[in-house]
Amino acid sequence: MTNQIYFHNIPLDEAISRWNEGLSSIGKSDLLGSEIIRVNEKATGRVLSASVWAMYSNPYNHVSAMDGFAVHSSETRFTIPGRPVTLERNSSSPHKTEYVNTGDPLPEWADAVIPIELVETLDEFELPAVNSRAPEKIRLRSAVTPWSHVRLMGEDIVANQLVLPVGHVIRPIDLGAIAGSGNEFIHVARKPLVAILPTGSELIPPGQPIQKGDIIEFNSLVLAAQVNEWGGDAICFPIIPDDFEKIQRAVLECGKDYDLVLLIAGSSAGSKDFSKKVIESCGSVLIHGVAIRPGHPIILGTLNEGIPIIGVPGYPVSCAITSEIFIKPLLSKWLGIWNEEPMIITATLTRMVTSSAGDDDFLRVVLGRVDGKMLATPLAKNAGMISSIVNADGVIIIPRGSEGIIEGKCVNVRLYRSITRIERSIVMTGSHDISLDLIPQFLSKYNRRVVFTNTGSLGGLLALKKRYAHLAGSHLLDPSTGIYNRKAINEILNDVPVIVLAYAKREQGLIISRGNPKRIESLNDLTRNDVVLVNRQPGSGTRLLLDYLFGVSGILPNAIQGYDQVEYTHLAVGAAVASGRADCGLGNVAAARSLNLDFIPICYEDYELIIPDEYYKGELLAPLIDLLNDPKFKSLVAEFPGYDVTNMGTVITRI
Repeated sequence: MTNQIYFHNIPLDEAISRWNEGLSSIGKSDLLGSEIIRVNEKATGRVLSASVWAMYSNPYNHVSAMDGFAVHSSETRFTIPGRPVTLERNSSSPHKTEYVNTGDPLPEWADAVIPIELVETLDEFELPAVNSRAPEKIRLRSAVTPWSHVRLMGEDIVANQLVLPVGHVIRPIDLGAIAGSGNEFIHVARKPLVAILPTGSELIPPGQPIQKGDIIEFNSLVLAAQVNEWGGDAICFPIIPDDFEKIQRAVLECGKDYDLVLLIAGSSAGSKDFSKKVIESCGSVLIHGVAIRPGHPIILGTLNEGIPIIGVPGYPVSCAITSEIFIKPLLSKWLGIWNEEPMIITATLTRMVTSSAGDDDFLRVVLGRVDGKMLATPLAKNAGMISSIVNADGVIIIPRGSEGIIEGKCVNVRLYRSITRIERSIVMTGSHDISLDLIPQFLSKYNRRVVFTNTGSLGGLLALKKRYAHLAGSHLLDPSTGIYNRKAINEILNDVPVIVLAYAKREQGLIISRGNPKRIESLNDLTRNDVVLVNRQPGSGTRLLLDYLFGVSGILPNAIQGYDQVEYTHLAVGAAVASGRADCGLGNVAAARSLNLDFIPICYEDYELIIPDEYYKGELLAPLIDLLNDPKFKSLVAEFPGYDVTNMGTVITRI
């Protein structure tokens, strides 16, 4: 393969076809090789490159399945309680017996075993019986059927029988069948050796002190773990700075000793990416750009030594998803196994999503069953957000040519997580609270998982109305009464009976930079030209509170720089301030303290849990309801600055 074929964002199916053609042309589309290994515990996970056949039968001969007496069944056929038969050990007459332990070979003349507890002994002996201490005579009062309590020769495995087929991935239980059939050695597929080369001058290894402009390099860890899980043997090399010659030299060296080279681009938007030029200098670029999101910058090529090389995108989600698409199937080919597709289930999309019409879009979602319906809630689409794939229960593939999917549509979800865990999920939506992250560690012992979908207080109530969640966190202030949530509940959930539970009173105020460099003292300072706000999303309780406070102070929103710049959690507001993207934002004191920021207190608010009555009484939420009255949990939440949990778990009202 010497001619370079270059495509820009070609369709995924065409890219896969071209890639497979390229692999075939260099002889890298089938089993890489085979080796012989000993059958031991280290053989688990290996793939058979040759079928395993039984060398011996198992059992090797007829053996006793019980402790008892071997007999020939014909000597007992006329036996009834009133006409018993007596059998003797060491007898030359037909009426003979022999004592056997479980697993002992059956005498050649015998075809059945009578358990020791079913015979009458005619002379004294002690248990456990052994040949020298077994009774000389026994009496039977019932007939015995042929081959009863006997494990027949070859009952489990017969000599020359197929034990395991080629392509089988060895499990611990398989070792018993292999060894039990007389095999000491097996032929297995050679593990593909995979070199992983992270590049980027902005990258630092985990554990080093981080400074401005640094990015912790973890893509190589993820890729290595994926490769090892898929049957390969991954070696991670040290980070290579953005230097063409250094990257080229590393690639050339790896091309001599490895079966596959993975060259990871830098993770910074401003980083230099030499991947394409390096691959061109060392071999050929087959494909540069595939019409998928995330992951479209991927490069597929070969080195002059006939070794495949993949230029992996630097953004974490792009890296993880493209490895599933291109690396996993390649390793499966080399190991001679099926590239097993994940389980696919049908779910209802809870929010409309848009998509690029020219790309296959891999949308990450969280799942949960509410009111008997499986629901899929979209996660952030940003390719740099590793949390979006860590938290994902599965992925929806939105095909190119589509501009998105409307809310309420049934979609196919390829699962990342076990369906059993998904079915035990408590779906919580609404307003974000930093202390809610404590809940999962308490509920895991009850086989419960909590799925958080931060939609804001108003969005949470609407989700309950649509039956998209089991409960919602809310802090919607009614300016006319000063009471939280009641008015909104009555207006939105007027036909849904709900329980309102107290959770915590939280101190809200302005999160500001450490040391307050802009000398912000009150909301009035937000109107200054040198002050930039980061706001919460429309419909959130914090946004409504801020609008109320602006109204009381006579401040017009259009006079505030950054009023339309929004984040979806208190921590995200704090992060925006900490990064310098904004000077302040309304949030709770706990978020400010967790990011080492300063805080200007304004007021306390009621953060409450709104639970439809049918779920409040249900088995799924029972551990969560109990947790709200757990003194240990309460004390942990109370440790957050600005939290009062005196009434946590109390039913405030039923509506």
